[in-house]
Amino acid sequence: MRITAVTCVKNEAAFLLEWLAHHKAIGFTDFLVLSNGCEDGTDVMLDRLQDLGHLTHLRNDGPYDQGGIQWTGFKIADKHPLVRKADWLMTLDVDEFVNIHTGDNTLPALFTALPDADAITMTWRLFGNDGVTDYLDQPITRQFTRAAPEVMTWPWRAFLFKTLYRNRGAYRKLGVHRPRSPVDGVAETTRWYDGSGRELDDKFQRSRIFSAFNQPNYGLVQLNHYPLGAMESFILKSDRGRVNRSDSPIGMDYWCERNWCEVEDSSIRQTEAPRQALIAEFMSDPKVADLHYAAVKWRKQRFRDLMQDEPNRALFGRLLMTPPARPIPLDDAQRIYNFAQISRVADD
Repeated sequence: MRITAVTCVKNEAAFLLEWLAHHKAIGFTDFLVLSNGCEDGTDVMLDRLQDLGHLTHLRNDGPYDQGGIQWTGFKIADKHPLVRKADWLMTLDVDEFVNIHTGDNTLPALFTALPDADAITMTWRLFGNDGVTDYLDQPITRQFTRAAPEVMTWPWRAFLFKTLYRNRGAYRKLGVHRPRSPVDGVAETTRWYDGSGRELDDKFQRSRIFSAFNQPNYGLVQLNHYPLGAMESFILKSDRGRVNRSDSPIGMDYWCERNWCEVEDSSIRQTEAPRQALIAEFMSDPKVADLHYAAVKWRKQRFRDLMQDEPNRALFGRLLMTPPARPIPLDDAQRIYNFAQISRVADD
């Protein structure tokens, strides 16, 4: 069985090895990684990891269509043999970690739990900053263990999911949160299940990108999402911008909506041993190790450079002064939900 993960990256070399090791450890067999505009050596690291047989690297240097860098990357990936010949597909970002809660915590165990599934929605679990100021060269999965509660009513972005789906001709294109371009007469035969093992209705076969509110969604699998990281890292993320919507900046609204630190969740440590073993294997290659340490140094220097500009200093000051998010009353959440008309929200 071939299970392919597709991701687009820019300046992620300091985080790449942990992400790759984790997903390799839980059962992804192939990785198609598209890079663009890297200044920290991410593209060079990907070339080396490709030489060592760990992934496939493509450069996505543009020009980019109106959808932006990520959508252009997915269009390239749609035509690649690792996508076309895969049994299962999933698009992921480097700050997202599949966290399986059944069997031996691997993808085969998840498939055993959901044998009839053609698509499995993995709802985000947002992991907040928890007051971490300095970027450190330490595993993200160890540093950030405070997360959103399992059941919430708002914000709606907390319920977005990514989709692991069977590549059986029901969808023509990769998407950010779900497969796109459904094939008439085939998509209607797909069976979709959520992260708690519930079969989903037919709305999910074509358009839905977020899970139901006010219910547990993580019984079998969740998607640990670390969108903020340390405050220093967030300044770099804000400077880089979004990969799929370049006209939408990353600022305090992004931070406040995602900085959830309500509960402790260290469940991803159940796969720490194989993850750490693979990281050690990667780092045993001198070229990979040198590139990793160079990327760490680059991030520290890049933060110092960005702090020479007043807008970045102002943003950093606001981060220091802003408390984590807290749940809001159900009545208020419902009013916001009605106003936002979530059913009209396009793929984010």
